[in-house]
Amino acid sequence: MLGEYRITGRRANEIAADVERAVAAGELAPGAALPPLRELAVDLGVNPNTVAAAYRLLRERGVIETAGRKGSRVRPRPVTTPRDEVRIPVPAGARDLSTGNPDPALLPPLGPALAAAAEGPPVLYGHPAADPELLELARASFAADGAPEGALAVCSGALDTIDRVLAVALRPGDLVAVEDPGWGSLLDLLPARGLRTAPVALDDEGPRPEAVAAALEAGARALIVTSRAQNPTGAALTPERAAALRAVLAEHPATLLIEDDHGHGMVDQPFRSLAAGPDGRTTVERWVLVRSAAKAFAPDLRVSVAIGDADTVARVLGRQRLDAGWVSHLLQRAVAHLWRTDAAPAAEVAAAYRHRRESLLAALAAHGLYGHGASGLNVWLPVRDETAVTAALVQRGWVAAPGSRFRLQSPPGVRLTISTLGPGEATALAADLAAVLGPPTGGSRLV
Repeated sequence: MLGEYRITGRRANEIAADVERAVAAGELAPGAALPPLRELAVDLGVNPNTVAAAYRLLRERGVIETAGRKGSRVRPRPVTTPRDEVRIPVPAGARDLSTGNPDPALLPPLGPALAAAAEGPPVLYGHPAADPELLELARASFAADGAPEGALAVCSGALDTIDRVLAVALRPGDLVAVEDPGWGSLLDLLPARGLRTAPVALDDEGPRPEAVAAALEAGARALIVTSRAQNPTGAALTPERAAALRAVLAEHPATLLIEDDHGHGMVDQPFRSLAAGPDGRTTVERWVLVRSAAKAFAPDLRVSVAIGDADTVARVLGRQRLDAGWVSHLLQRAVAHLWRTDAAPAAEVAAAYRHRRESLLAALAAHGLYGHGASGLNVWLPVRDETAVTAALVQRGWVAAPGSRFRLQSPPGVRLTISTLGPGEATALAADLAAVLGPPTGGSRLV
């Protein structure tokens, strides 16, 4: 099971530390199966509860994963090697389309916003955690988009919000339904929290209802959905798909629903809430909707605002008070300033991204290649061999993100960030992709 390696230790922390060291040293390979609890307890001469505690520590540290009766294994990708580190070096003169970043030229200047934020009174210990103006703007925005009424929280970005919600609402070993392909950082976060993933297939309209239903029926306690600008595929919920997904959730009202709307402020597709239908009634008991400032204003503005059910948000805020305390009010005030003054440019930014995205999709289609990109900053192109394609593109001066950064069980693909892509570049890129891929073999699908 472990080859010649033998686990040592008498206490839970010693056993866990020994396994973690062996994984880091390469003595335990990714995917290696660990001994059953009782078997290892006999070998070490300790109580099975000691081994159980050691395995729990390893799950929480993101070193191993447990799949019920299948036992525990070393994670295929330990938490120390996150997906976003799987990058292709960018040669001199090449165009880097792998980052997922917004166009710096379309981001608002931060100087006036930060200057306005600095004019406010100093924030001292004991001050309310959230800026009142930011909360007021956020609540109005959520209400305008049909989100249910709820409690508000300010965190340090979308992933920080999701992490905090998972920490207070789930336990290690719980199953979470997640989009596949999906956001690489999220796919790393879940096992790092000791959570198991249930991959959910999606198409251009979002997660497929039958896939969500299957995951929930298999025991998934949470569902994480990107409402629009899905990373990496650009999927965006349509009214029909949102209605179908709400119907699925209504059959599983105890599901924790997390809606990630990071595209707010830089896409022109309307937001479709899964937490509440047109009548305003909530579909699930526990829900959180999060919007961040990263894509619309600046990735370095580590601010997000979330709305959710009172109990979940209260737990998040209570835990936040014990660690970070609050998000910098300088950043909160700056985001509020940008949110208040940037309405017109936001429409222009969304139109610019749409034009660039559709230009590439049209150029690909002219060669018989059909990518995915209903919204957002990226186009997803299914391919047969993503390693060969990314390597060949580098030879032609393009760096794409390999699909392995975003996939669990879905077929191979490459992600192309269109945020800075000019019309002429779209034509040239499509021609090079056609040359690399050869004659088309039919339509392309996400799954």
